[in-house]
Amino acid sequence: MDHPLIDLISAKIREAEARGDFDNLPGAGKPLPKVSDPDNAVLHRILQENGAVPELVSLSRELARLRAELRETGDRTERKRIVTEMSMTEVRIEIARRRG
Repeated sequence: MDHPLIDLISAKIREAEARGDFDNLPGAGKPLPKVSDPDNAVLHRILQENGAVPELVSLSRELARLRAELRETGDRTERKRIVTEMSMTEVRIEIARRRG
């Protein structure tokens, strides 16, 4: 089934072509860059351009932050909370690793 707006989208593209909006674009005539996962290339590019990182990386950063916070606090209640949060983060890291 086609997208419900396919006719409108096609018309807009034709209008832009007629105006020359696609003429002289950067990279015109050059091959597209090689990608390791062609099915998700656009998604990966959008994530990368917006600073997204894999879950494992963000969890590792969070664990490092918690370790630094633990070193800097002397309050027993706060240390207990941090250690608990570290344990949960370590479990999440292991789950992310297994998902691969």
